[in-house]
Amino acid sequence: MDDRLAPRVRMDKTTVLAQPAWTAALVHLVLVLLGAGAGWLIKVLAEWLVTLPWAPMQGPAKLLTSVPEPWLTVGLLSVGVVLGLIVGLIAQYEELSVAVSNERITLTRKAKGQEFARDRVAQAFLDGKQLVLLDADKDELAREACELNAQRLADAFRAHGYSWADGDPYKDDFRRWVSDMPGLPQGTNALLKARAQLLEKKSATEDLRELREELAGLGVVVRDEKKRQYWRLNQRRP
Repeated sequence: MDDRLAPRVRMDKTTVLAQPAWTAALVHLVLVLLGAGAGWLIKVLAEWLVTLPWAPMQGPAKLLTSVPEPWLTVGLLSVGVVLGLIVGLIAQYEELSVAVSNERITLTRKAKGQEFARDRVAQAFLDGKQLVLLDADKDELAREACELNAQRLADAFRAHGYSWADGDPYKDDFRRWVSDMPGLPQGTNALLKARAQLLEKKSATEDLRELREELAGLGVVVRDEKKRQYWRLNQRRP
């Protein structure tokens, strides 16, 4: 295996998996270039708009082009670069990092960590682009969006003695949810209806997580696919 792709192992034997520094640098570079390009395009567009007899946004365009050169170009490029850096930092902040040791697993995103003691984690796997941890009752301890290398994850978990599956071992147990579906614990349909509405909103990540946890308390595991919900029962139903 390429040493640059190998998980980093600290002196305390914890394997830390995160996006390589060169990947983050490349993302930042691309976003900075895109930001600079956007700044240049705004300059070109403003100069074109003021030449037309009539066009929308001519007022802002005239104000913009009234700035003398080279300050106009420098200013727009600088703003684009700064915006590109900000977007890159936000993307890096939202990336998942995984720390695996013989005692616990720690998942960190947005500077918030979730810890799971070894005896709670019965199995781990990737479900598409999501890292899933299961307990002995087939319930999901965690389901987190994950862009980390699949082989690196598998190697790290197995190296520390965790059970790693190549896919969801209970995938065939999931059934697609439809409104007022029979056979679900009381209160489940109402929670799934609320989730169905939230799936249409890109900013509802935390609300979706809370509803997932409430469903888990009712003994229901839920997974999403193309804004559709699929469910199965765990072995720890109340």
